[in-house]
Amino acid sequence: MLSDKLMLKVLGGGVMINIFIADDHAVVREGVKGILGREVDFRVVGEASNGAEALRWLLKNPCDVAVLDVSMPEGDGLSVLNQLRASGRTVAVVILTMYEESTLAMQFLKAGASGFLTKDSATEQLVQAVRKVAAKGKYLSPKLAERLVDHLGDDSLRPPHMKLSSREFEVFRHFASGKTLSQVANELRLSPSTVSTYRTRILEKMGMQNNAELTHYAIKNALV
Repeated sequence: MLSDKLMLKVLGGGVMINIFIADDHAVVREGVKGILGREVDFRVVGEASNGAEALRWLLKNPCDVAVLDVSMPEGDGLSVLNQLRASGRTVAVVILTMYEESTLAMQFLKAGASGFLTKDSATEQLVQAVRKVAAKGKYLSPKLAERLVDHLGDDSLRPPHMKLSSREFEVFRHFASGKTLSQVANELRLSPSTVSTYRTRILEKMGMQNNAELTHYAIKNALV
């Protein structure tokens, strides 16, 4: 493996991009590290297997780019992203997901993500995404960008969950996963009354009556 000094020499004095990876599957983390590790100006400086670990690491350590999985135990990617932004940390975030891109992308972009792509994306796309967001840019695949433009251009094409704010969408995904009000409050570090208020707003905006309907909708649209 090249030393830091040698890598900088190879780059002609360029700046290293320090990357953090969070995914609850070790195989995925190793795969992402393998892809990014082939770039001489990339350095993976930390990793985590769940949301709580990821948030603790990111609040204590500097890095340029965080690559986060959407679904993780003890706090999913959206929860980590929201809490990062609330803390004032400015790390660029790339979201990786196994779900269909357009069903989740807008919510994560609204929450402050800089890039969004699926786990089956080409290796080159992940490298491009990290470089782009490290340079303060945004990264979306051409396919996803086209779909989002379509959704934004015609309100009739926008699914009900697109009416939710970033925080409401986060709460929605927790309830849709079958969690109780107290469990959601505990995981998001909110009071039960606050979570209850969010739940009421979510049901009203989505035109639904109960948690079972939220769960059915989320499963049908691959949101959990």
